[in-house]
Amino acid sequence: MAAMNHVMIEKIERANHIVLMAHVNPDADSLGSASAFYSYLLRQQKQLTLFCATPRIDRRLALLPWFDKLRHQMPRQADLAICFDCGSRERLGTDIECELINIDHHASNSGFGMYNVIDTNAISTTQMVYDFFREHHIAINAKMATALYAGLVDDSQHFLHTKTDAAAFEMAAELLRCGADTRGVAKALFQTTSLASLRLEGVLYEQLRLRHDGRIALLHLDLQTRSDTGAEPHEAEAALHRAQTLATVNVSVLLRERRHGSVKCSLRGDGSVNVAAVAAHFGGGGHRDSAGFIANGTLCALEEEIMSILYEEMS
Repeated sequence: MAAMNHVMIEKIERANHIVLMAHVNPDADSLGSASAFYSYLLRQQKQLTLFCATPRIDRRLALLPWFDKLRHQMPRQADLAICFDCGSRERLGTDIECELINIDHHASNSGFGMYNVIDTNAISTTQMVYDFFREHHIAINAKMATALYAGLVDDSQHFLHTKTDAAAFEMAAELLRCGADTRGVAKALFQTTSLASLRLEGVLYEQLRLRHDGRIALLHLDLQTRSDTGAEPHEAEAALHRAQTLATVNVSVLLRERRHGSVKCSLRGDGSVNVAAVAAHFGGGGHRDSAGFIANGTLCALEEEIMSILYEEMS
């Protein structure tokens, strides 16, 4: 890892225009990592582009520094791109013509970058960025600290994830000392919602079904329900996480109908079942307790296919 970090430093020093990339439909870990790196590279007086292919980003992430600098078209003249928390090339949402450094903590990462820095033991990609800063004695200012803390607290599920250890709390404590806006992050990520989101949650809870003796919670979101409530697709994930708190549930499944005949599936688990293995059957990936994929088909047909694979994994 140390040798690869030195290669990354050399590539950064030689580059003139660097693109920092969050994955499509970014979370606080991906965009927080890119934001923190943006602050760091501003000191190097580089030409920078903060990029995400998704034009409508979860507004809760607006608390992250440099959110207003986000661009949604890949610049043509860049000579280096660095992507954060992208489990696969498809998650970039665009083609890359320049050199690419891939920084990630997903076990399913295929190593698609020209240079790959992957640590599956890290609780978040922001932890990897934090360790990089510490290793190279890079001072962390308040903006960097806020961005890194947001990714840590989001990917650790507010420090409830099974990977949460002393290092995660030590990182949080150090970021607080560096000026992280911990209260602002908590309010934005966990105490902010929309009326449309609340309406959507009510609909999803009403039609929630339990399968496999109550061990699987199943949620459907079709295009009509989205239209009726006015909610964004990512707002359905609140119900997905809430379903996971049911006493008997080991795995929660959210199927979201998309335009043009495809379905997005999000899986969350308690660690007893490897949901990344389920996602891999459909060309997706993720972590043991959090994974997803996109497949063609109808909600009902895909449900039965997923259930069959899940039953096998759970037996």
